[in-house]
Amino acid sequence: MANSQQRFLDQDESATGTWISIGHPAVAEICSQGYDFVVIDLEHTAMSLETLENMLRAVDRDVAPIVRVPTNDPVWIKRVLDLGVAGLMIPRVETREQAEHAVEAMQYPPNGDRGVAPARASEYGRTFGEYYKHADDELTTILQIETELGASNAAEIVSVDGVDAVIVGHGDLSASLDVFGQWESETFESTLESIVTTVHDAGKQVGMLATDDESIERWTGAGIDFLIAGADIAYLAEGSDMAREKHETLTEE
Repeated sequence: MANSQQRFLDQDESATGTWISIGHPAVAEICSQGYDFVVIDLEHTAMSLETLENMLRAVDRDVAPIVRVPTNDPVWIKRVLDLGVAGLMIPRVETREQAEHAVEAMQYPPNGDRGVAPARASEYGRTFGEYYKHADDELTTILQIETELGASNAAEIVSVDGVDAVIVGHGDLSASLDVFGQWESETFESTLESIVTTVHDAGKQVGMLATDDESIERWTGAGIDFLIAGADIAYLAEGSDMAREKHETLTEE
């Protein structure tokens, strides 16, 4: 597929992406422009595969579409890969075994156990030979560390061959550490620093999601390599609140 082979993590400069939770092609089309990549979330949304397929069609062709699957499941992974994506984000990876499971599901035999079939990813079979040959090397595998157990096993997780990068799920991680939302707590800061250092020591990259200016500055300062800067629902909520509050202020004067 035209945009299924974009390795945005191969860039010399830090990549910038955005987050999409609203299941509509227009949202994907509007939000994808100008970014290196977009992450379309299937874990915490009601999106179907049919909706996802149409959203992928709407993503700017110069932007790498990454999809967060609902779970580390080979059937989900296979079906989303067949739609034609640049890579996947696998949530809640906590052990080396789970990391190996994800990589195996991402790759064709003999390296893995991904099911072999023509689909949108290979121009509906027209380019399947080439797709089969190159997919294992060109797809990006991003694992999400978002629990205390995952953090403690970070070295083993990133040591798995085929893992390209890690995204720290800071909300879930802080909840797992019993310091939810306390980004300046010593427990959270030390755990995040440990993850970043461990991933960098393995020669791999770390990403995070930031939904406002403050968090963009915070996570960039924490040493992350690529940033998901903003989310569609945050844009809408902020814009809606600002417009309403502006009018309320004027009518109260």
